[in-house]
Amino acid sequence: MPIKIPNALPAAQVLTDENIFIMTETRALTQDIRPLHILLLNLMPTKIDTETQLSRLLGNTPLQIELELIHTKSHESKNTPEDHMISFYKTFDDVKDQNWDGLIITGAPVELMPFEEVEYWDELVEIMEWSKTNVHSTFHICWGAQAGLYYHYGINKRIMDEKMFGVFPHTLEKKKSILFRGSDDVFYVPHSRHTTVDREDIEKEPRLKIIASSEEAGVYALHTDGGKQVFIMGHSEYDPRTLEKEYLRDKNAGLEIAVPKNYYPNDDDTKDPLVTWRAHANLLYSNWLNYFVYQTSPYDITRISNDNIAYPEPLNLD
Repeated sequence: MPIKIPNALPAAQVLTDENIFIMTETRALTQDIRPLHILLLNLMPTKIDTETQLSRLLGNTPLQIELELIHTKSHESKNTPEDHMISFYKTFDDVKDQNWDGLIITGAPVELMPFEEVEYWDELVEIMEWSKTNVHSTFHICWGAQAGLYYHYGINKRIMDEKMFGVFPHTLEKKKSILFRGSDDVFYVPHSRHTTVDREDIEKEPRLKIIASSEEAGVYALHTDGGKQVFIMGHSEYDPRTLEKEYLRDKNAGLEIAVPKNYYPNDDDTKDPLVTWRAHANLLYSNWLNYFVYQTSPYDITRISNDNIAYPEPLNLD
């Protein structure tokens, strides 16, 4: 099944060229099916790149997805054309009275700031609190994961001595985890961040389960019982050239920046990057949508807001 996106969204042409199965709003009207309603809170400055990356992964599953894009009204995007924001994005006020099968909260380039000093922190807090009752499963990415762990569980981030920059090998700590069903013993994930969350702090919270980690990059994936909240510390959604854009931006600006680890063959930045994470990324999002959203979200989406509803777990989510 395809992902349903607005007819004129730039991602539509990109994904069509890549042979990703998409469905425009016009064609979707002919479908008699209950699609999954996924909300994407896009906090990244390069919004068009991010919405395309995530649409690509969400569209590569057997499920029909209706994707809605929102941004924070308390922050004006400086890197995305205003007409794009007006045409394709809503605010939280526009969607807060609805229920959603899934919510994705992206990363953001504000990690060195204390959470409370982020311009849109109060708005994000409102959205995260709302997600407890109006969203079946919330998928947090990178800074979004750190923000979620801080707000929901009081787990703070820590600034690292050196930027975590490159593509790193990861292993499963819970080999039967349904979030990683079908995964290889070792898989690769891009990281680009200055902060981390210490394992010791996570392990003090009994409601959280660490699923996968990296010796070098630290804890990568964790979630709550039942998967209502999923936290992913890396950027599995990145395009082949995303790390390169960051690297060349800083290098050309004369800033001190190391070559991304395990990215270029022999660390030679004149060669094309070696993509080693694409299969894992598709598996991760496919499993989240299937097992944590589709299999357990009620057919009547309005029942999501009922705190007394007991969602069945079709399989062991450990």
